Amino acid sequence: MSKLPINANLFAALRAGFPADLQSVAVETDSGLCYSWQDLEEGTAMLANLLESLELPTGSRIAVQVEKSVEALMLYLATLRAGLVYLPLNTAYQAAEMAYFIADAQPAVVVCSGRNFGWLSKLAFVAGTSYVFTLNEDRSGSLLERAAPLGRSHPVAQRSCDDLAAIIYTSGTTGRSKGAMLSHGNLLSNAQLLHQAWGWRSAQEGGDVLVHALPIFHVHGLFVAIHGALLSGSKMLWMGRFDVRTALNYFSRATLFMGVPTLYVRLLAEPGLNRNAVRSMRLFVSGSAPLLMETFADWQERTGHTILERYGMSETIMLTSNPYFSKEGERKGGTVGRALAGVQLRVVADDGQALPTGEVGGIEVKGPGVFQGYWNMPEKTAEEFTADGFFKTGDVGRVDAQGYVTIVGRSKDMIISGGYNVYPAEIEGTINALPGVAESAVVGVPDTDFGEVGVAVVVARAGAVAPESAAILAALRSTLANFKIPKRCYVVAELPRNAMGKVQKNLLRAQYAKEQVAR
Repeated sequence: MSKLPINANLFAALRAGFPADLQSVAVETDSGLCYSWQDLEEGTAMLANLLESLELPTGSRIAVQVEKSVEALMLYLATLRAGLVYLPLNTAYQAAEMAYFIADAQPAVVVCSGRNFGWLSKLAFVAGTSYVFTLNEDRSGSLLERAAPLGRSHPVAQRSCDDLAAIIYTSGTTGRSKGAMLSHGNLLSNAQLLHQAWGWRSAQEGGDVLVHALPIFHVHGLFVAIHGALLSGSKMLWMGRFDVRTALNYFSRATLFMGVPTLYVRLLAEPGLNRNAVRSMRLFVSGSAPLLMETFADWQERTGHTILERYGMSETIMLTSNPYFSKEGERKGGTVGRALAGVQLRVVADDGQALPTGEVGGIEVKGPGVFQGYWNMPEKTAEEFTADGFFKTGDVGRVDAQGYVTIVGRSKDMIISGGYNVYPAEIEGTINALPGVAESAVVGVPDTDFGEVGVAVVVARAGAVAPESAAILAALRSTLANFKIPKRCYVVAELPRNAMGKVQKNLLRAQYAKEQVAR
């Protein structure tokens, strides 16, 4: 009798990481609710049974736009368990954006917040979606009502490494959003890499406790944080929305925290943040946006901890990481560390030729976490891979002699002024080091003489005397080559950001391009 192949379903691996004591707490929420590992086991089974009862075609997409909740986490796991494809969508997306995603992905099921059901169900049904359910933060909604009477056990669907597990849409700041297709093998291989690289501890090894403060519609919060916790059977302290004082309270009972730079800045503004407040913590991870050197240094001084920066993308999950273990080297501020095990990373010139150590160029990668391609975009997929199988990340950076990677910026952010290549990150770093500056963004806008010119947008440090635009430009002229100097500088109250804390340079470009025309 032939043997069944090993089930490569990601859920099977995550479930294998659950501790032996299923009655112990898996998730404790900031509203006081506690969910056991048995609750996760049974809740995902009931939801998987509901999805299976719909008799959906193989490969059906389950599109989800709901607020963060443990039930939403269960729905993600249930989708994997049933062998279907999970499609998380940012809760900030409005009707026009949702119409695009639904028309493009053609989901069989849409799950949304009850308050959005009226308009979103119309969009979904017009696009051919068969089922629309609701799921709310307070554990109400038609999804849970339909799942409640169903069985609390469910055989995990058989899937191969290459079978599609999730589609993550890119932010679309430079054009139409693209759906990155991630397989069960992509997601599991990356979770296992990070499990080892960051020293995740199982219950038998003393156990980790993760403060989960991120959204779960994005790679950082959904895959990096949650997969790490589940794979090691680690408890999560769950925040529906980030709150500084709640986080500080959690730190006294936790060991790990993952955040975007904005969260670290907010924590540093809280007087209660000190070494005693983080005495039980072993690791702070930052990603999804660049971490200012000032934040890196301030955190080190206030807490005694050195933030670990890493680098990844929707298309690749995590690619590099600063070392966790001291024997592997130091954590260098301003870098995203070295390539993870099994990841090949190279820096190339515009003609595709590999560049020497220390030179700036386009970053290309290959590895087990690199996605299967863009949904319904075979031409775009082919365009983004080299002949020898490397993915063109679109990021620009350099690698030093020790293998540490520094991201200089996005290739699409690069400014070509008078024939010279100008990298905004270099200028931003210089501006950010000036007295009275909290942060900055440099963008290119059209110019009749130079093709493009740089515009610096600067935020003053809270409580400091706001620097003058002329003084900022004068300081840059004493440090940088003339062709790199922005032609104009504006001091503003804040920079526009998306839900993950990334500065939306497309909005800045549009705004200041109009001002250039008006001049």
